[in-house]
Amino acid sequence: MKLDKEGNTTYFEKKKTELYQELGLQARDLRFQHVMSIATRNNRIIMRMEFLKAVITPEFLLILDYRNLNLEHWLFNELASQLAGEGQLVTYSLPFEFRAIEAILQYRISKLQGRLNTLQPQILETLEALVDPKLLSVDRSKLHILLQNGKSLSELETDLKVFKETILEILDEEELIEELCLSKWTDPQVFEESTSGIDHAEEMELLLENYYRQAEDLANEARELRVLIDDSESIIFINLDSHRNVMMRLNLQLTMGTFSLSLFGLIGVAFGMNLESSLEEDPKIFWLVTGIMFLGSGLIWRRLLSFLGRHLEPPLPPHVPAVLKKSQPAAGRVEMKNNLKAEAFGLSRSTLTNQ
Repeated sequence: MKLDKEGNTTYFEKKKTELYQELGLQARDLRFQHVMSIATRNNRIIMRMEFLKAVITPEFLLILDYRNLNLEHWLFNELASQLAGEGQLVTYSLPFEFRAIEAILQYRISKLQGRLNTLQPQILETLEALVDPKLLSVDRSKLHILLQNGKSLSELETDLKVFKETILEILDEEELIEELCLSKWTDPQVFEESTSGIDHAEEMELLLENYYRQAEDLANEARELRVLIDDSESIIFINLDSHRNVMMRLNLQLTMGTFSLSLFGLIGVAFGMNLESSLEEDPKIFWLVTGIMFLGSGLIWRRLLSFLGRHLEPPLPPHVPAVLKKSQPAAGRVEMKNNLKAEAFGLSRSTLTNQ
C-alpha cells in the first residue's frame, strides 16, 4: 500500500527482490527483526511498530503486509487524510517524512492508550470487589480476572518500555536525528531553510520527545495500577489473615470449653460406674453433682479465657509526646526538636552517671 503527499493511495503486490531494487535497499533491511524499530537506510526510513511495517521516503509512505492486521480502519479513514494535511498533526508545514513519522507514532500511542483505558476500569472494579473487608473468602473468579488483567498490564508495560527505548536510542544520537530528516539532503530548498533558521533536526527531536513524554505518562499510569494491585493483594492477605485468626481463636475457645467440661465430667463418670455407694441413695446428690460439674467447668473455662485474653492482646504502643502542632511556625518546630534532643541527651548522660 503506497500513499503519497496528497493522500492518494495505490495498492500493488510485488516480489521482495523487486521491492528491494525499487527502494534501493538490501534484503536484510526489510527483515524487521525487532518488534519496534526506527532506522535509516539509503535515505529511507524503515519503521516497525509491532504489526505495522512501513518504509518512508521523501515522496511517499509504503505500508507492507497490511492485510489481516486490523489496520484497515486507520489506513483507509485516517492515514490518507493526515498525510494530505486534513488530520490532527502538528507537522503540516514540515516535509513529508515528518507527517509520516508523526502519523505512525500517533497511531501507536493511541493503541497503547486504548489498551490502558480498557484495563484500568476492569482492574479497579475487580480490586474494589476483592478488598471488601466483609468478605470471609475470596471469589476465585475475581482472582482469575485479576490475574488475566495483571498479565495484560505486564504486556502493556513491556510494550511501553520498548517504545520508549526505541525513541530514546534516537534522541541520544544527534546523527540519527539528522538522518531522519530525509528532505534536508535531497531537496535544496529544504536545505536552504535549515541553514537560514528552520532547524529540521531540532523539529524532529521535538517531535520524538513529545511522543516519548506521552509514552512516559502512560508508563506512569500503568505503574500506578501495578502498585495498586500489589497494595490490594496485601490488603486481601491481611483480611484473610484476620478472618483466619478469628476462626482460630473461636476454635481455641471451644477447645478450652470442651476441656473444662471433660475435666469435671470425670465426676459423672465416677458416679456412672457400676459401683454402689451410699451417695446414690440421696435424692439431692444428683443435682448437687451436676451443679458442681457445670460450675467448676464454667469457672475453669472463664479462667482459661482470661488467660488467653491476657496473652493474645497486643501490647499498648509507647507514649510518644506530641512535638508540636501543625499551626506553629517552622522555627518553633526546629527549636522544640532541639530541646527534645538536649533533654534526651541529658537524660542519657544522667543514666550513665547513675550506672
